[in-house]
Amino acid sequence: MKNYRIEAAILAVGILLMGVCVYCGLKAFSAKDRYVSVRGLAEREVSADHVIWPITYKTTGNDLQQLYAQTNGTNKKISDFLIKNGIDKADIEVSAPQIVDLHAERYASSDVMQRDRYNVTSAITVSTAKVDKARALMSRTGELLQMGIAISAGEYGSQVEYEFTGLNKIKPKMIEEATRNAREAANKFASDSESSLGKIKNATQGLFSIENRDQYTPYIKKVRVVTSIDYFLES
Repeated sequence: MKNYRIEAAILAVGILLMGVCVYCGLKAFSAKDRYVSVRGLAEREVSADHVIWPITYKTTGNDLQQLYAQTNGTNKKISDFLIKNGIDKADIEVSAPQIVDLHAERYASSDVMQRDRYNVTSAITVSTAKVDKARALMSRTGELLQMGIAISAGEYGSQVEYEFTGLNKIKPKMIEEATRNAREAANKFASDSESSLGKIKNATQGLFSIENRDQYTPYIKKVRVVTSIDYFLES
């Protein structure tokens, strides 16, 4: 009678190896589903490096030619004031005046008809990287009043805008910081769950945002970025 012990032993070893392979496969498959999602934040306060400062004023009268000459004279006074105090001529733009004929209004009242016919709004815009000089001059616009120029403050379109244009210079460092913060959070989670941190499964860099630090200091900007990363967790 033939002895089947060798064949039985080989079969047993084969079944054992197959079981080990199945176990390892199931373990690896289940490990793929074990990951942690974390976010890393990086924030930085920076000073605005560009400012747009509209200077608007109004003039009224009945003679357009006289108003034109008066507007040109006022524009020159304002430009000279700015240049004298450190603003480059190339950073000063004089816009065409906006003229409203009050008597031509469809529903003009008799009271309006007795006033000056033309209302002229003029604007000189300073667009410069000399933020500190511009800010210093903003507090000295009272000197223009001494020249007979009444600046229209607070009107629509006359708000000062501060900008930060150096984002590309600080992007790499901020992304690095956000990624490092995300990994620290993931390591803490892995430690608390008695796991070890594996490779990155997925990573998404959030958009950079630039906002005023607060309403009182619009020339100080807060730059912010959030990076989202998924890490595998290993037993």
